[in-house]
Amino acid sequence: MTTLILDPQSVPVIGMDEHLPAVPAERLTAVALRQRFANPPPWQPETRADGRDATIQAKADASVLVPLVEHADGSLHVLLTQRTAHLKAHAGQISFPGGRAEPTDADAVATALREAQEEVGLEPERVQVIGSLPAYTTITAFRVTPVVALVGVPYELRIDPFEVAEAFEVPLAWLMTPAHHRRHRIELDGAPRQFLSMPWTAVGSQREYFIWGATAAMLRNLYRFLAA
Repeated sequence: MTTLILDPQSVPVIGMDEHLPAVPAERLTAVALRQRFANPPPWQPETRADGRDATIQAKADASVLVPLVEHADGSLHVLLTQRTAHLKAHAGQISFPGGRAEPTDADAVATALREAQEEVGLEPERVQVIGSLPAYTTITAFRVTPVVALVGVPYELRIDPFEVAEAFEVPLAWLMTPAHHRRHRIELDGAPRQFLSMPWTAVGSQREYFIWGATAAMLRNLYRFLAA
């Protein structure tokens, strides 16, 4: 059994990725994203699993919705949630809305839309799915499909307080700038483990949202897709 990282903010930072270019602004529009998912370039995800890839055997399928909120000025922001502290898996972590696939779900998209509606009240008719990223296997052995979608404003959320402590937005341009990506390294179970983090502090706020683990890895894969 793989040991979980319970205090990721205490894990040493071994580097940041300011040497990598940010995704150009012209690629971070709703029109450009629709075109890219409709005609994807050759590319490879940076990572497909938490921890040591070969040691994780997926036990169940899941999906997350990657909601890109389009504001009046044309800018896109990623809608994220903070999970409540009492949950059994990934408690208190920053995540996308999502969860385990149910037998009644037609496909990964249906799972993502259903879970987003259940967790944050995001109505499916407000969501325009534009594509998906390669599946990512979490340390808890879920094979997660990230479903990318555009969401118009205004939109209304109805947060499930059992699962979600809060929802917030982060500018997509900020997340697609690798200078904001930190690389961490720790020795666990006799072997090195690495993970990414993207600590975000909103303008005028003193609070830091520590985006890390699977969520950061899927955002990094989105970066690789958009930068290709």
